[in-house]
Amino acid sequence: MGLRISGIDYRIGTCLDGRCGTDIITRTPSALEPNVTRSITELSEPAPSPAETFRHEAILYAGEADFVARVGSFIQGGVEADEPSLVVVSAPKIALLRDHLGVDASAVTFADMARIGQNPARIIPAWREFVSEHVTPGHPARGVGEPIWAARTADELVECERHEALLNIAFDGPPAWWLACPYDVSGLAPEVIDVSRRNHPFVAEGAGSAASTSFAGLAALGEPMSSPLPEPAQPPEVLSFGLRDLGRVRAWVGGVGQAFGLDEDRLQDLVVAVSEVATNSVRHAGGTGTLRVWSNGDTLICEVRDPGKIGDPMVGRARPGTGQTSGFGMWLVHQLCDVVQLRTYDEESVARLHMRREPLS
Repeated sequence: MGLRISGIDYRIGTCLDGRCGTDIITRTPSALEPNVTRSITELSEPAPSPAETFRHEAILYAGEADFVARVGSFIQGGVEADEPSLVVVSAPKIALLRDHLGVDASAVTFADMARIGQNPARIIPAWREFVSEHVTPGHPARGVGEPIWAARTADELVECERHEALLNIAFDGPPAWWLACPYDVSGLAPEVIDVSRRNHPFVAEGAGSAASTSFAGLAALGEPMSSPLPEPAQPPEVLSFGLRDLGRVRAWVGGVGQAFGLDEDRLQDLVVAVSEVATNSVRHAGGTGTLRVWSNGDTLICEVRDPGKIGDPMVGRARPGTGQTSGFGMWLVHQLCDVVQLRTYDEESVARLHMRREPLS
C-alpha cells in the first residue's frame, strides 16, 4: 500500500479540470516553493510600492450570470495584458468561463477546485508553485480562486476562511500578482460575506473595487487559530499515549478505520497521518498525548490533543524543499487527509483529522 501524494504541474495554456487528464502530472515535491515563512515582525516592515506587491481581492457576485460577467472580465484583462492566469473554480464554472472567453480560453490555465482544494490547506502550495513558475519582476500574473461554495460543510467552511486569511501572510509583498476570490452573495450566508471582507484587503462589488474597511490586518490574521471546535455528538473512543505507544496508536486507528469501512488506501493514509501527529506530540509536546476517534456521518475523525503549542500559522502549508530535514510531518498530514483542523489553546493544542469513507469524485 503506497502513499497517494501528488503535485500538480501548472503550465499556461493547459487544462486541469478533468477534461484533459494528461495535463495532470504526479510527481514528488519540488523545491520551487519557498519554505521559509515570513514572521509577523517582518510583515510590519515598510512595504514596497503597491504596483510591485500581491493584491488579494474578493469579487462579490450574485448568481451564475454575474459570476461569468465579473470573473470573465477579470480574466480577459489578464489575457489582454499578456499575464499568465490560473483559474481554480468548480468544473461547471470552468465550462461557463471557457464559453465566455472563446478562443482566449486557450491562454488560461484552469483547475478544478474540488481536486486542488478539497482540503483548503493544499491551496496555498498550489498558488506558490504557480507564482514561482510564472511571476518575474515586471511581469505579474493573475489568479482566480473560489474555495468557498454553499455545499461546503461547516468544518470545511471554517478552514476555507482560515485559508483566505493566511493568503495575506503567505504572499505579503512582492512579487506582484493579483488573486481574485469570487463570493456568491445570493448563495452564501451573510456572515460568510462579512468574513470575506475581513480576510481581503480589497473588495470588488457593484460598479467598482475599493479597499475593504473591514480588513483585519496582517497581525490579526496571522495569530494562532484558537476558535473552538465542536464536540462530537456521541462520546468518542479515547486512547492516551506516550513514546512507547505509537505502535499501539497505529494499530488502533487501523482497526477503527477498517471497521468504519475505509478502503485500503484511505485506511493507510489515515494511519500514517495520525502516526505523524502523535509522533510530533511525544517528540515536541511533552512526551504524551490523547487520541480521540469518532464518526460523523460518512467521515471518520481522529483528534490528537497534547500540551504543546502551534506557533507557526503556516504549519503544513509550505512544501518541504530539497534537502530540508524538517517540516515534512504536517505537510504529509495535509496531503493525506480530507480536512485538517489545527487549534492552539491556553493549555493545549489540537489536530483534528477528517477522512471520508469514500473520496469525492
